[in-house]
Amino acid sequence: MTLDIFLSFFKTLYADDAMKPILILSLSIIVVVITFFILSFISKHPSIYLVDYACCSPPKSLQSPSDAFLRHSRINLSSHPESVDFQMKVLARSGLGDETYLPPAMHSLPPTPSIEASRNEAEIVIYSSLDSLFKKMELNPQEVDFLVVNTSVFAPVPSLTSMIMRRYNMREDVKTFNLSGMGCSAGLISVNLARDLLKIHKNSNAVIITTEIITLFYYTGKDRSMLLPNCLFRMGGASVLLSNKKCFRKQSKYRLLHVVRTHIGSFDKAYKCIHEMEDSEGKIGISLSKDLPNIARQALKANIHAFALQVLPLTEVFFFLKNVIKKVVSKRKDTKPYVPNFKRVFKHFCVHAGGRGVINNMQTELGLTWQDMEPSRMTLHRFGNTSSSSLWYELSYLEAKGRMKEGDRIWQIALGSGFKCNSAVWKCNRNITNPLDGPWFDCIDRYPIHVS
Repeated sequence: MTLDIFLSFFKTLYADDAMKPILILSLSIIVVVITFFILSFISKHPSIYLVDYACCSPPKSLQSPSDAFLRHSRINLSSHPESVDFQMKVLARSGLGDETYLPPAMHSLPPTPSIEASRNEAEIVIYSSLDSLFKKMELNPQEVDFLVVNTSVFAPVPSLTSMIMRRYNMREDVKTFNLSGMGCSAGLISVNLARDLLKIHKNSNAVIITTEIITLFYYTGKDRSMLLPNCLFRMGGASVLLSNKKCFRKQSKYRLLHVVRTHIGSFDKAYKCIHEMEDSEGKIGISLSKDLPNIARQALKANIHAFALQVLPLTEVFFFLKNVIKKVVSKRKDTKPYVPNFKRVFKHFCVHAGGRGVINNMQTELGLTWQDMEPSRMTLHRFGNTSSSSLWYELSYLEAKGRMKEGDRIWQIALGSGFKCNSAVWKCNRNITNPLDGPWFDCIDRYPIHVS
């Protein structure tokens, strides 16, 4: 009966020539909306949850205060006093504190970098974070379906994933992935890979280990661009559990919303700004170019262009696109870029703690405040540049401060060699209270501090 009334009403309207265009347009909109929701439902992937994670807390015997670092440098570089003076100036301005960690081989006099020493560092970092993760999650290693490890310069045979499988007696059908050469942005590349795997394989767990094994690239020469990593990079790592299992929906800390990756390596300066090489004396190290801050700025802009439409509110998208179009049409290089108000979308920012200069530039480019960059600055001070794992120490800082509340959105931004800028957006699943463990447990009350 109701259908007959509707059809009669429809015929009456359709017979009216004035109402016919409006009726057709209205029906078209209804069809489009219904189709959109049907397709969205059909193509919907399972939610990806960050169930929990654990950061490595190395033993205090591996801490490297600045004065001890410089004493070692004076002995190791006794024939190059100017190199020691250079490192002293870099450390004074670096933003690093006196509680960062160096691997055992770098505490020896002289340093003893080797494959075996690198394996030892890997075992300290990886086993401690994985042991902590499995313990607090009460997770049996046999329940892991995918294992992803990223570390740039140390790629031994057998691989680090094989080392982990042997240690924890994992299943024979575990799918393992070892990512190398990806630099400080590799942690979010691992997240992207795990997400894609979990989209396809239902009811699965993925464990990510993100670290940088720095023993082998300790540089003993006098090239200043290659001495910089000695001053900035420190020991650290994190293990992360991602899952698409519905049983983790309420228990998990975060839900993954977006991952966006950009790569500007087609430009020579970008490709060469972080480069493993030999100096004039044949000594191997990592060279950091003076162009690095500008390259990082370009990579960030490229990432924002790819990222903005997915996360920004319509008003911010309008002004952002208006600025881009104006710049293209006018062809004027001096057109001031529009910086979206990202704080309308994100409550917290975790920017790679690559160094004081990197953090300052990112703060300016994103239009953020000192308080927004506090997790990055404090992580740099307490742990140094721990490469791809720095983002997880920053997230842990926010949790230790009791700032993470249900519904908060977090933007993680990673920069790395190549040159790459990668972003991940997480939504907090529940209020997270001050944890009783973690890397900040014994020092969080001292932070934040003023870093001159």
